[in-house]
Amino acid sequence: MTEPAQTVAGRRKRVQLAAKWLTDRTVAAVALVVLAPFFAAIAIAIKLDSPGPVFFRQERIGLDGKPFVVWKFRTMLPNSARPEAGFHVSAADPGITRIGHFLRRWSIDELPQLINVFLGEMSLVGPRPTLAYQVQQYSDFQRQRLLMRPGLTGHAQVVGRNALPWSKRIELDVEYVRNWSLLLDLKLIFKTPLTLLSKEGLYGEEETVDFEPPSEG
Repeated sequence: MTEPAQTVAGRRKRVQLAAKWLTDRTVAAVALVVLAPFFAAIAIAIKLDSPGPVFFRQERIGLDGKPFVVWKFRTMLPNSARPEAGFHVSAADPGITRIGHFLRRWSIDELPQLINVFLGEMSLVGPRPTLAYQVQQYSDFQRQRLLMRPGLTGHAQVVGRNALPWSKRIELDVEYVRNWSLLLDLKLIFKTPLTLLSKEGLYGEEETVDFEPPSEG
C-alpha cells in the first residue's frame, strides 16, 4: 500500500531537520576551534580599547518561545544600551567603541553566537533571535517565526537587514519557516558574504529600529 504523500513529505522534512541540527553543531564546533586565535585577538583588542567585559550577553527568545542567553563581542561602552531606543543604535551613537564600529561593520560581533549554535540554542540559518518584549506582542502569524531555531544569518538579513521595518523582517522570517529546506539554507549561506560586503542595512533608519505590534484592524 502506497504511503500518503503528506506522510512521506513529513518524514523527509524530519530527516532534513535532523541533518540541519547535526550540521549546525559540527560546523560550530570546528569553527570555534579554528577561530580561537582570532577570537583571542579580538578579545585583546576589546580590552585595550575600552573598560568592560569582552562579551555582551543578553536574554533572547528562541525555538518555541524558550529563552536563552545570546553571546556577542561587546561593541559598546558598558551600560550604554538604552531601553527607550529599543536596544538599537545608530552609526553615530557615542556608545559604540572604536573597535566596536569595525566589529559591527563586518558582523564579527555576532561570531560568538557559534557557542549558541554548538549548544543547540541557535542554528547557522534561521530567524534572528528576538527580545521577549517583542514576542509578548506577536500576533499568531508572527509567532510562526519561533517554530525554528534562530540563526546567525537568515532570510531577512540577506534581503535588507536593519533597513527593513520589523513587520517586513518578521514576514520574511515566517516565509522562511514555511518554505524551509536544506537547499534554501545553502542559498542564504552563499548570499550572506555579499550582504556583509555591502554597508546597506547595517544601521536602520529611525522608523525601522524598534518593533511595533500589529494593529487590531
